[in-house]
Amino acid sequence: MKAVTWHGKRDVRVDTVPDPRIESPTDAVIRVTSTGVCGSDLHLYEVLGPFMTEGDVLGHEPMGIVEEVGAEVTSLKAGDRVVVPFNISCGHCFMCERGLQSQCETTQVTSEGKGAALLGYTKLYGQVPGGQAEYLRVPQAQYGPIKVPDGPPDDRFVYLSDVLPTAWQAVEYAEIPAGGSVVIFGLGPIGQMCARVALHKGAGQVIGIDLVSERLARAEAHGATVLDTRDHDDIGDAVRALTSGRGADSVIDAVGMEAHGAPAARIAHNLVAALPKAAGALITEKAGIDRLSVLYAAIDSVRRGGTISLSGVYGGMIDPMPMMELFDKQVRLHMGQANVRRWVDEILPLLSGTDDPLGVDDFATHRLPLHEAPRAYEMFQKKLHGAQKVLLQPAS
Repeated sequence: MKAVTWHGKRDVRVDTVPDPRIESPTDAVIRVTSTGVCGSDLHLYEVLGPFMTEGDVLGHEPMGIVEEVGAEVTSLKAGDRVVVPFNISCGHCFMCERGLQSQCETTQVTSEGKGAALLGYTKLYGQVPGGQAEYLRVPQAQYGPIKVPDGPPDDRFVYLSDVLPTAWQAVEYAEIPAGGSVVIFGLGPIGQMCARVALHKGAGQVIGIDLVSERLARAEAHGATVLDTRDHDDIGDAVRALTSGRGADSVIDAVGMEAHGAPAARIAHNLVAALPKAAGALITEKAGIDRLSVLYAAIDSVRRGGTISLSGVYGGMIDPMPMMELFDKQVRLHMGQANVRRWVDEILPLLSGTDDPLGVDDFATHRLPLHEAPRAYEMFQKKLHGAQKVLLQPAS
């Protein structure tokens, strides 16, 4: 089959790789019909190369048609249409039973000291072949895949794999008071959806912050007040000017480790990427540092007693944190990988009617065939041609 594979920094290719097969009685194999390119994929494209192996199959936002199931998968059959969550969870362990599927004890990558295995995401998370491919083996298929109805286009449901539950959890973790204010740093796919979910759930004021004109315009068109960082010397002051001088009740950081405005950390990332893989991995694991400009701005922008929700991926081990400010302001921090299955029952009804309250039908800005994946990655990473969300579509 054809699949998108990693070959080095900013080097992804479409290769021919072996077809997946049932390896465990809890597996399923699906024929992929749509699969997203995620901002987290860009971390692999840019800074997490030390944890990748040449030829790794990428992608963690797939949906498609079930082709085959293992003997212990009784809830699915060939021909079912499913969305596959990016985290691989069993549904019955201590963590899953508490709604922490991203920490599933059945699939935890204990050899690396990490939580649940993820599709298509480095040796740290199990090195499981991903979903930017014509076919995908789905582990723990007795629990993970989400059955969706036939009929509506894939765009209606594909974001259940990651974007929707990640944004939903980010808003839940932000603890926005009824009618309260929330600032969202980063208006990529997750930030855009956070803004829509926050408004849907009753936020009174949603402030979106970015430096890409198309992203700002899109968030504004869906009801957010927007701030362009290029127009403000101090974004915290700009937020306070909109929030009675206090700062926002809640802040969501939807950017993470590769924020703009942190040149020293960017240089460090580039130096590590140039090292031999073993040395780069060791430094990243033990002495990695993130670009923290957005997190610092979030801490500055939240009001005293407010909450910061981190959905952007961070990976540094020696990140300097302003603990005095966090303590003095009595700020709450809530973070982590999305527990996809935890939120599906709340989200799915919003996708099942004739209306489209979260705007998923036109959320993708670009749809490309699988063989154009290298162009999709470059376009998304460089923010070319208004690319804000890209779906890859393997040939039927």
